[in-house]
Amino acid sequence: MRDARDGAVLPPVPVGDGRLAENILYFSRVLRRAGLKTSPQATLDAVAAAEAIGLGAREEFHAALSAVFVKRREDMAVFDEAFRLFWRKRDLIEKMIQMMSPKLADTREKEKPKPASSRVNDSLVAEQARPPKREAPPEIETDARFTASGSEVLRKTDFAQMSAAELALARREIARLVMPLETVVTRRFRASPHPPRLDPKATLRAAMRTGGDLMLPKFRSRRKETPPLVVLVDISGSMSQYSRIFLSFCHAVMEKRRRCHVFLFGTRLTNVTRALRQRDPDEALAACTAQVADWSGGTRIGATLARFNRHWGRRVMSGGPVVLLITDGLERDGVEELELEMDRLHRSCRRLIWLNPLLRFEGFEARARGVKAMLPHVDEFRPVHTLNSLADLAAALSGHTSKAADPRRFLAGRHFSGRSS
Repeated sequence: MRDARDGAVLPPVPVGDGRLAENILYFSRVLRRAGLKTSPQATLDAVAAAEAIGLGAREEFHAALSAVFVKRREDMAVFDEAFRLFWRKRDLIEKMIQMMSPKLADTREKEKPKPASSRVNDSLVAEQARPPKREAPPEIETDARFTASGSEVLRKTDFAQMSAAELALARREIARLVMPLETVVTRRFRASPHPPRLDPKATLRAAMRTGGDLMLPKFRSRRKETPPLVVLVDISGSMSQYSRIFLSFCHAVMEKRRRCHVFLFGTRLTNVTRALRQRDPDEALAACTAQVADWSGGTRIGATLARFNRHWGRRVMSGGPVVLLITDGLERDGVEELELEMDRLHRSCRRLIWLNPLLRFEGFEARARGVKAMLPHVDEFRPVHTLNSLADLAAALSGHTSKAADPRRFLAGRHFSGRSS
Protein backbone atom coordinates (compact mmCIF):
# COMPACT_ATOMS: atom_id res chain seq x y z
CA MET A 1 0.00 0.00 0.00
CA ARG A 2 1.44 3.43 -0.98
CA ASP A 3 0.29 6.84 0.19
CA ALA A 4 0.76 9.56 -2.42
CA ARG A 5 1.30 12.40 0.01
CA ASP A 6 3.54 10.72 2.58
CA GLY A 7 5.42 8.58 0.07
CA ALA A 8 5.43 5.69 2.54
CA VAL A 9 5.09 2.10 1.37
CA LEU A 10 3.11 0.32 4.08
CA PRO A 11 3.68 -3.44 4.41
CA PRO A 12 0.66 -5.63 5.12
CA VAL A 13 0.07 -6.31 8.79
CA PRO A 14 -1.74 -9.62 9.33
CA VAL A 15 -3.55 -8.47 12.48
CA GLY A 16 -7.28 -8.01 13.01
CA ASP A 17 -9.16 -6.76 9.98
CA GLY A 18 -5.96 -5.86 8.08
CA ARG A 19 -6.39 -2.07 8.39
CA LEU A 20 -4.00 -1.47 11.28
CA ALA A 21 -1.27 -0.11 8.98
CA GLU A 22 -3.72 2.29 7.37
CA ASN A 23 -4.94 3.49 10.76
CA ILE A 24 -1.38 4.08 11.94
CA LEU A 25 -0.83 6.16 8.80
CA TYR A 26 -3.91 8.27 9.62
CA PHE A 27 -2.71 8.57 13.22
CA SER A 28 0.65 9.85 11.99
CA ARG A 29 -1.13 12.57 9.97
CA VAL A 30 -3.13 13.58 13.06
CA LEU A 31 0.09 13.94 15.07
CA ARG A 32 1.69 16.02 12.31
CA ARG A 33 -1.26 18.42 12.25
CA ALA A 34 -1.17 18.63 16.05
CA GLY A 35 2.42 19.89 15.93
CA LEU A 36 4.58 16.75 16.26
CA LYS A 37 7.39 16.15 13.79
CA THR A 38 6.58 12.90 11.98
CA SER A 39 7.95 11.42 8.77
CA PRO A 40 7.24 8.52 6.38
CA GLN A 41 10.06 6.57 7.97
CA ALA A 42 8.55 7.07 11.42
CA THR A 43 5.24 5.72 10.08
CA LEU A 44 6.99 2.61 8.74
CA ASP A 45 8.78 2.16 12.06
CA ALA A 46 5.47 2.43 13.94
CA VAL A 47 3.90 -0.24 11.71
CA ALA A 48 6.92 -2.48 12.24
CA ALA A 49 6.74 -1.95 16.00
CA ALA A 50 3.02 -2.80 16.06
CA GLU A 51 3.71 -5.95 14.02
CA ALA A 52 6.55 -6.94 16.37
CA ILE A 53 4.55 -6.68 19.61
CA GLY A 54 1.25 -7.88 18.15
CA LEU A 55 -2.15 -6.67 19.28
CA GLY A 56 -1.94 -7.23 23.01
CA ALA A 57 -2.51 -4.78 25.82
CA ARG A 58 -3.46 -1.20 25.05
CA GLU A 59 -0.58 0.04 27.24
CA GLU A 60 1.96 -1.91 25.16
CA PHE A 61 0.59 -0.48 21.93
CA HIS A 62 0.73 3.03 23.42
CA ALA A 63 4.34 2.51 24.53
CA ALA A 64 5.39 1.23 21.09
CA LEU A 65 3.88 4.16 19.20
CA SER A 66 5.15 6.77 21.68
CA ALA A 67 8.68 5.37 21.39
CA VAL A 68 8.54 6.04 17.65
CA PHE A 69 6.61 9.31 17.33
CA VAL A 70 7.56 11.26 20.48
CA LYS A 71 10.93 12.95 19.99
CA ARG A 72 10.63 15.68 22.65
CA ARG A 73 9.43 15.51 26.22
CA GLU A 74 6.99 18.39 25.79
CA ASP A 75 5.21 16.49 22.95
CA MET A 76 4.14 13.67 25.27
CA ALA A 77 0.97 15.47 26.43
CA VAL A 78 -0.16 16.01 22.82
CA PHE A 79 0.58 12.38 21.95
CA ASP A 80 -1.37 11.05 24.95
CA GLU A 81 -4.42 13.15 24.08
CA ALA A 82 -4.25 12.14 20.39
CA PHE A 83 -3.86 8.45 21.30
CA ARG A 84 -6.81 8.61 23.69
CA LEU A 85 -9.11 10.16 21.08
CA PHE A 86 -7.94 8.25 17.99
CA TRP A 87 -7.67 4.76 19.47
CA ARG A 88 -10.65 4.95 21.82
CA LYS A 89 -13.17 2.12 22.03
CA ARG A 90 -16.32 2.40 19.92
CA ASP A 91 -19.11 1.76 22.44
CA LEU A 92 -21.88 1.88 19.84
CA ILE A 93 -24.57 0.33 22.02
CA GLU A 94 -24.01 2.79 24.84
CA LYS A 95 -23.94 5.69 22.39
CA MET A 96 -27.23 4.61 20.79
CA ILE A 97 -28.86 4.28 24.22
CA GLN A 98 -27.69 7.79 25.05
CA MET A 99 -29.06 9.13 21.76
CA MET A 100 -32.52 7.59 22.31
CA SER A 101 -32.78 8.50 26.00
CA PRO A 102 -34.40 11.80 27.01
CA LYS A 103 -31.88 14.51 27.81
CA LEU A 104 -31.90 16.64 30.93
CA ALA A 105 -30.27 20.00 31.38
CA ASP A 106 -26.71 19.57 32.60
CA THR A 107 -26.18 22.00 35.47
CA ARG A 108 -22.68 20.78 36.29
CA GLU A 109 -19.77 23.13 35.76
CA LYS A 110 -18.04 22.36 32.51
CA GLU A 111 -14.52 21.04 32.83
CA LYS A 112 -11.86 23.23 31.27
CA PRO A 113 -10.29 21.47 28.25
CA LYS A 114 -6.75 20.21 28.50
CA PRO A 115 -4.02 22.32 26.87
CA ALA A 116 -3.38 19.74 24.13
CA SER A 117 -7.00 18.82 23.41
CA SER A 118 -7.76 21.76 21.10
CA ARG A 119 -4.83 20.99 18.80
CA VAL A 120 -5.65 17.29 18.71
CA ASN A 121 -9.34 17.90 18.03
CA ASP A 122 -8.51 20.26 15.18
CA SER A 123 -6.20 17.71 13.58
CA LEU A 124 -8.77 14.90 13.98
CA VAL A 125 -11.51 16.98 12.40
CA ALA A 126 -9.21 17.89 9.51
CA GLU A 127 -8.45 14.21 8.94
CA GLN A 128 -12.00 12.86 9.24
CA ALA A 129 -13.93 15.65 7.53
CA ARG A 130 -11.85 15.96 4.38
CA PRO A 131 -14.30 16.86 1.56
CA PRO A 132 -13.86 15.33 -1.89
CA LYS A 133 -12.36 17.56 -4.55
CA ARG A 134 -14.82 18.79 -7.14
CA GLU A 135 -15.09 21.61 -9.57
CA ALA A 136 -17.07 24.56 -8.29
CA PRO A 137 -17.95 27.86 -9.94
CA PRO A 138 -15.98 30.84 -8.68
CA GLU A 139 -17.73 32.69 -5.89
CA ILE A 140 -17.04 35.92 -4.07
CA GLU A 141 -16.83 35.16 -0.37
CA THR A 142 -15.99 37.21 2.68
CA ASP A 143 -13.64 35.43 5.09
CA ALA A 144 -14.06 36.91 8.57
CA ARG A 145 -11.51 34.74 10.38
CA PHE A 146 -8.78 37.39 10.20
CA THR A 147 -10.94 40.50 10.53
CA ALA A 148 -10.79 42.81 13.51
CA SER A 149 -13.30 40.75 15.51
CA GLY A 150 -11.50 37.46 14.89
CA SER A 151 -8.18 39.05 15.77
CA GLU A 152 -9.68 40.39 18.98
CA VAL A 153 -10.78 36.89 19.98
CA LEU A 154 -7.27 35.59 19.32
CA ARG A 155 -5.74 38.32 21.49
CA LYS A 156 -7.86 37.20 24.45
CA THR A 157 -7.34 33.44 24.00
CA ASP A 158 -5.19 31.66 26.55
CA PHE A 159 -1.97 30.30 25.05
CA ALA A 160 -2.60 26.92 26.69
CA GLN A 161 -5.96 26.60 24.88
CA MET A 162 -4.74 27.58 21.40
CA SER A 163 -4.57 25.12 18.54
CA ALA A 164 -1.41 24.60 16.49
CA ALA A 165 -2.67 26.98 13.79
CA GLU A 166 -3.60 29.62 16.40
CA LEU A 167 -0.17 29.36 18.02
CA ALA A 168 1.50 29.92 14.64
CA LEU A 169 -0.75 32.94 14.07
CA ALA A 170 0.03 34.22 17.57
CA ARG A 171 3.77 34.06 16.86
CA ARG A 172 3.25 36.16 13.74
CA GLU A 173 1.24 38.69 15.77
CA ILE A 174 4.05 38.86 18.33
CA ALA A 175 6.57 39.59 15.57
CA ARG A 176 4.42 42.59 14.55
CA LEU A 177 4.23 44.05 18.06
CA VAL A 178 5.74 47.48 18.66
CA MET A 179 8.80 46.49 20.63
CA PRO A 180 9.85 48.62 23.62
CA LEU A 181 12.62 51.17 23.05
CA GLU A 182 12.66 53.00 26.38
CA THR A 183 15.68 55.25 26.91
CA VAL A 184 17.11 56.40 30.24
CA VAL A 185 19.45 59.26 31.06
CA THR A 186 22.92 58.07 32.12
CA ARG A 187 25.66 59.83 34.07
CA ARG A 188 27.93 59.98 31.03
CA PHE A 189 28.02 62.92 28.62
CA ARG A 190 28.13 63.38 24.88
CA ALA A 191 28.90 66.36 22.67
CA SER A 192 25.94 68.61 22.01
CA PRO A 193 25.55 71.64 19.71
CA HIS A 194 23.13 73.36 22.09
CA PRO A 195 23.57 75.03 25.52
CA PRO A 196 23.16 75.33 28.46
CA ARG A 197 25.76 72.85 29.80
CA LEU A 198 29.27 74.06 28.90
CA ASP A 199 32.04 71.54 28.17
CA PRO A 200 35.31 73.18 29.41
CA LYS A 201 37.66 70.43 28.24
CA ALA A 202 36.25 70.36 24.72
CA THR A 203 36.36 74.18 24.59
CA LEU A 204 40.06 74.30 25.58
CA ARG A 205 41.00 71.52 23.13
CA ALA A 206 39.33 73.41 20.27
CA ALA A 207 41.12 76.64 21.29
CA MET A 208 44.53 74.94 21.25
CA ARG A 209 44.11 74.15 17.56
CA THR A 210 44.16 77.89 16.80
CA GLY A 211 46.83 78.82 19.34
CA GLY A 212 44.26 80.49 21.58
CA ASP A 213 43.31 83.12 19.01
CA LEU A 214 39.81 81.73 18.65
CA MET A 215 37.86 80.28 21.55
CA LEU A 216 34.41 79.00 20.72
CA PRO A 217 32.29 77.46 23.49
CA LYS A 218 31.52 73.73 23.31
CA PHE A 219 28.55 72.13 24.99
CA ARG A 220 27.60 68.69 26.27
CA SER A 221 24.49 66.84 27.40
CA ARG A 222 23.59 63.66 29.24
CA ARG A 223 23.78 60.49 27.14
CA LYS A 224 20.58 58.51 26.68
CA GLU A 225 20.75 54.73 26.31
CA THR A 226 18.36 51.82 26.18
CA PRO A 227 18.76 49.89 29.46
CA PRO A 228 19.79 46.24 29.21
CA LEU A 229 17.08 43.59 29.42
CA VAL A 230 17.58 40.34 31.34
CA VAL A 231 14.93 37.62 30.99
CA LEU A 232 14.62 34.61 33.32
CA VAL A 233 12.13 32.03 32.00
CA ASP A 234 10.78 29.08 33.98
CA ILE A 235 10.54 25.96 31.75
CA SER A 236 9.06 23.52 34.24
CA GLY A 237 6.12 21.29 33.33
CA SER A 238 3.44 23.76 34.45
CA MET A 239 5.11 26.62 32.52
CA SER A 240 6.15 24.85 29.31
CA GLN A 241 3.38 26.15 27.02
CA TYR A 242 3.73 29.75 28.17
CA SER A 243 7.54 29.67 28.14
CA ARG A 244 7.64 28.50 24.54
CA ILE A 245 5.44 31.33 23.26
CA PHE A 246 7.27 33.86 25.45
CA LEU A 247 10.55 32.89 23.80
CA SER A 248 9.02 34.12 20.54
CA PHE A 249 8.46 37.47 22.28
CA CYS A 250 12.10 37.45 23.46
CA HIS A 251 13.28 36.72 19.91
CA ALA A 252 11.31 39.70 18.60
CA VAL A 253 12.73 41.95 21.34
CA MET A 254 16.32 40.87 20.63
CA GLU A 255 15.97 42.03 17.04
CA LYS A 256 15.41 45.59 18.35
CA ARG A 257 17.59 45.67 21.47
CA ARG A 258 21.30 44.93 21.39
CA ARG A 259 21.82 44.28 25.09
CA CYS A 260 19.37 41.50 25.91
CA HIS A 261 20.17 38.28 27.79
CA VAL A 262 17.81 35.29 28.12
CA PHE A 263 18.17 32.45 30.64
CA LEU A 264 16.01 29.33 31.02
CA PHE A 265 15.72 27.55 34.34
CA GLY A 266 14.04 24.47 35.73
CA THR A 267 16.29 22.41 37.94
CA ARG A 268 19.33 24.11 36.37
CA LEU A 269 20.20 27.40 34.69
CA THR A 270 20.92 27.67 30.94
CA ASN A 271 22.01 30.74 28.98
CA VAL A 272 20.25 30.69 25.57
CA THR A 273 21.12 34.23 24.47
CA ARG A 274 23.33 33.12 21.61
CA ALA A 275 20.76 30.58 20.38
CA LEU A 276 18.04 33.25 20.24
CA ARG A 277 20.29 35.53 18.17
CA GLN A 278 19.56 33.45 15.07
CA ARG A 279 17.58 35.30 12.42
CA ASP A 280 14.91 32.65 11.79
CA PRO A 281 12.55 32.33 14.80
CA ASP A 282 11.87 28.61 14.28
CA GLU A 283 15.58 27.82 14.14
CA ALA A 284 16.17 29.95 17.23
CA LEU A 285 13.49 28.12 19.25
CA ALA A 286 14.77 24.74 18.05
CA ALA A 287 18.30 25.69 19.13
CA CYS A 288 17.01 26.67 22.58
CA THR A 289 15.17 23.38 22.96
CA ALA A 290 18.24 21.39 21.93
CA GLN A 291 20.42 23.29 24.39
CA VAL A 292 18.19 22.69 27.42
CA ALA A 293 18.19 19.32 29.17
CA ASP A 294 15.50 19.90 31.82
CA TRP A 295 12.56 21.19 29.75
CA SER A 296 9.12 20.33 31.24
CA GLY A 297 10.77 18.90 34.32
CA GLY A 298 10.80 20.10 37.91
CA THR A 299 11.69 23.54 39.19
CA ARG A 300 13.99 24.94 41.89
CA ILE A 301 13.52 28.69 41.73
CA GLY A 302 15.60 29.62 44.76
CA ALA A 303 18.61 27.50 43.78
CA THR A 304 18.63 28.68 40.16
CA LEU A 305 18.32 32.34 41.18
CA ALA A 306 21.25 31.83 43.55
CA ARG A 307 23.33 30.42 40.71
CA PHE A 308 22.36 33.35 38.47
CA ASN A 309 23.26 35.96 41.12
CA ARG A 310 26.65 34.40 41.82
CA HIS A 311 27.80 33.33 38.34
CA TRP A 312 26.05 35.75 35.97
CA GLY A 313 25.22 38.82 38.07
CA ARG A 314 28.41 40.77 37.35
CA ARG A 315 28.39 39.82 33.67
CA VAL A 316 24.87 40.83 32.65
CA MET A 317 23.58 43.07 35.45
CA SER A 318 25.77 46.10 34.72
CA GLY A 319 24.13 49.25 33.39
CA GLY A 320 20.96 49.02 35.50
CA PRO A 321 18.99 46.39 33.53
CA VAL A 322 15.28 45.67 33.58
CA VAL A 323 14.68 42.06 34.67
CA LEU A 324 11.71 39.98 33.47
CA LEU A 325 11.00 36.93 35.60
CA ILE A 326 8.38 34.55 34.19
CA THR A 327 7.34 31.79 36.60
CA ASP A 328 4.30 30.66 38.57
CA GLY A 329 6.22 30.95 41.85
CA LEU A 330 5.30 27.43 43.01
CA GLU A 331 8.56 26.63 44.81
CA ARG A 332 8.86 23.11 46.21
CA ASP A 333 11.96 23.64 48.34
CA GLY A 334 12.35 26.00 51.27
CA VAL A 335 11.38 29.61 50.63
CA GLU A 336 14.12 31.14 52.83
CA GLU A 337 16.69 30.90 50.04
CA LEU A 338 14.12 32.09 47.48
CA GLU A 339 13.34 35.24 49.48
CA LEU A 340 17.04 35.99 49.98
CA GLU A 341 17.92 35.60 46.30
CA MET A 342 14.90 37.59 45.14
CA ASP A 343 15.98 40.47 47.39
CA ARG A 344 19.50 40.31 45.96
CA LEU A 345 18.19 40.25 42.39
CA HIS A 346 15.89 43.20 43.10
CA ARG A 347 18.74 45.30 44.47
CA SER A 348 20.89 44.60 41.40
CA CYS A 349 18.47 45.83 38.72
CA ARG A 350 16.62 48.98 37.76
CA ARG A 351 13.19 47.33 37.73
CA LEU A 352 12.03 43.76 38.40
CA ILE A 353 8.84 42.65 36.60
CA TRP A 354 7.29 39.31 37.54
CA LEU A 355 5.15 37.67 34.84
CA ASN A 356 2.86 34.98 36.23
CA PRO A 357 0.38 32.99 34.08
CA LEU A 358 -1.64 32.13 37.21
CA LEU A 359 -3.10 35.63 37.00
CA ARG A 360 -5.35 34.28 34.25
CA PHE A 361 -7.62 32.93 37.01
CA GLU A 362 -10.22 35.32 38.37
CA GLY A 363 -9.82 36.03 42.05
CA PHE A 364 -6.17 34.96 42.22
CA GLU A 365 -4.70 35.41 45.69
CA ALA A 366 -1.13 35.17 46.96
CA ARG A 367 -1.51 32.09 49.15
CA ALA A 368 1.42 29.90 48.07
CA ARG A 369 4.54 30.27 50.18
CA GLY A 370 6.73 30.90 47.16
CA VAL A 371 4.44 33.66 45.87
CA LYS A 372 4.37 35.35 49.27
CA ALA A 373 8.17 35.24 49.48
CA MET A 374 8.67 36.75 46.00
CA LEU A 375 6.03 39.50 45.89
CA PRO A 376 7.72 41.97 48.30
CA HIS A 377 10.77 42.10 46.03
CA VAL A 378 9.17 42.90 42.66
CA ASP A 379 8.16 46.24 41.16
CA GLU A 380 5.40 44.98 38.87
CA PHE A 381 3.24 41.85 38.85
CA ARG A 382 1.68 41.08 35.46
CA PRO A 383 -0.12 38.23 33.61
CA VAL A 384 1.50 36.58 30.59
CA HIS A 385 -1.14 34.25 29.13
CA THR A 386 -2.57 36.15 26.12
CA LEU A 387 -1.46 38.39 23.29
CA ASN A 388 -3.05 41.34 25.06
CA SER A 389 -0.89 40.72 28.13
CA LEU A 390 2.25 40.68 25.96
CA ALA A 391 1.17 43.95 24.34
CA ASP A 392 0.71 45.46 27.81
CA LEU A 393 4.19 44.22 28.74
CA ALA A 394 5.70 45.87 25.67
CA ALA A 395 4.01 49.13 26.65
CA ALA A 396 5.29 48.77 30.23
CA LEU A 397 8.86 48.29 28.99
CA SER A 398 8.46 51.54 27.08
CA GLY A 399 7.69 53.41 30.31
CA HIS A 400 3.88 53.14 30.47
CA THR A 401 3.16 51.75 33.94
CA SER A 402 -0.23 50.75 35.34
CA LYS A 403 -1.68 50.62 38.84
CA ALA A 404 -3.12 47.19 38.06
CA ALA A 405 0.43 45.79 38.04
CA ASP A 406 1.24 47.02 41.55
CA PRO A 407 2.22 43.97 43.68
CA ARG A 408 1.18 45.77 46.87
CA ARG A 409 -2.44 45.02 45.99
CA PHE A 410 -1.76 41.34 46.67
CA LEU A 411 0.35 41.97 49.73
CA ALA A 412 -2.59 43.85 51.23
CA GLY A 413 -4.73 40.74 50.86
CA ARG A 414 -6.86 41.96 47.96
CA HIS A 415 -7.28 39.74 44.92
CA PHE A 416 -6.39 40.87 41.45
CA SER A 417 -9.10 42.73 39.55
CA GLY A 418 -9.37 45.08 36.62
CA ARG A 419 -6.51 43.53 34.67
CA SER A 420 -6.38 43.44 30.87
CA SER A 421 -7.12 40.14 29.16
